[in-house]
Amino acid sequence: MLQTNHDLPDGAIKSAKGSVENTANDKIFSPSIAELKLTDFRSHAKAHIVTGKGIVVLSGDNGVGKTNILEAISMLGPGRGLRTAKLAELARRDGANAWSVSALVRTQEEDIQIGVGIDPNADTRRLRIDGQNVKGFDRLTVMLPQLWLTPAMDRLFVDGASGRRKFLDRYALGLSPQHAKMSQDYERAMRERNRLLQEDPSSDSWLKSLESNMAVSGVAIADARLTALDALASGLQHSHDAFPEAEIALEGWIEAALRQDSALDVEDAFRLHLKKARGLDASVGRTLEGPHRSDLIVRHKGKDMPASDCSTGEQKALLVGLVLAQARVMSGETGRVPLLLLDEVAAHLDGTRRAALIEVIENLGAQAWITGTDPAVFQQIAFTGTHLTFDGQLIKNA
Repeated sequence: MLQTNHDLPDGAIKSAKGSVENTANDKIFSPSIAELKLTDFRSHAKAHIVTGKGIVVLSGDNGVGKTNILEAISMLGPGRGLRTAKLAELARRDGANAWSVSALVRTQEEDIQIGVGIDPNADTRRLRIDGQNVKGFDRLTVMLPQLWLTPAMDRLFVDGASGRRKFLDRYALGLSPQHAKMSQDYERAMRERNRLLQEDPSSDSWLKSLESNMAVSGVAIADARLTALDALASGLQHSHDAFPEAEIALEGWIEAALRQDSALDVEDAFRLHLKKARGLDASVGRTLEGPHRSDLIVRHKGKDMPASDCSTGEQKALLVGLVLAQARVMSGETGRVPLLLLDEVAAHLDGTRRAALIEVIENLGAQAWITGTDPAVFQQIAFTGTHLTFDGQLIKNA
């Protein structure tokens, strides 16, 4: 039975422990990018990269556009990529106010050509698969699952809860592609409810409809997060010894309620709460309770202390361990090995942990794109893959 840990904040529900192995997945889907082309994307007028399976190291000085390449890959999926930038911001300054990213994705069974981009001055992203225009970026979650780690995430444990929710949701999406739609439905209904409480709070029937939508989608979001959390906790038990094991929990009353009651009962309770809270929510101009307020709580298990209190190096090691565990769980639970985008991941990692990082990635069978400023760091580590150097204009083998 799950219980609230006395060392965690009130309402934080400690995750269950269990096996992460999934023997139902006899065939593992391990996509890799064999060829990548960028046009007018960020600093790149043109870029063409050819790689093989395994690890792709991209080294070069700061400011030459290494992270831009990772961001371009992250746009081959739903959402706004690893920088959450607006589409127009991705276009090269001296370009035609348009950009495109194309990748030849290789799997064990077939090659798939995926292309995304925007037309001049457009505000919507196009998706082409094998030369055909298609709708629905959610399908890319299955075709090219991704996880990433960037320097901006180094403060994940000390900054606000929003970043930790996004971190958990990105991983949960890899386990349940429907999670994106539930999140969109919830945010849309919540925005409309907030607006209505300000402009026409007497519109009871419309508020009821919006609150019902929020209850259904909100509970679905919390349930997906709990499922993802429990699987991740199991995966963390099998972490490489070089990385500290994290203890994780979710703080939120909907998540706590789902541990005790059925989803339908929790929906009813959330619906009733929203109705009773209309006056308070209207007075502050926002919805004060719901899955949009939940938080991922992380502790260093070995030291029995909050991750936020750990040293910079230990926080980085915890974060790397979490991402590697997420990748392992996604592979085991879905049969799909995610592509890993690791920007400046070697920072704050000692030699032992760098070697362990490479070992885990290779054992997982994932293609990982890793950037760094010092090529010597990667030349000291044996790995299977491609090492490219980049001076801002020319990409070549190291």
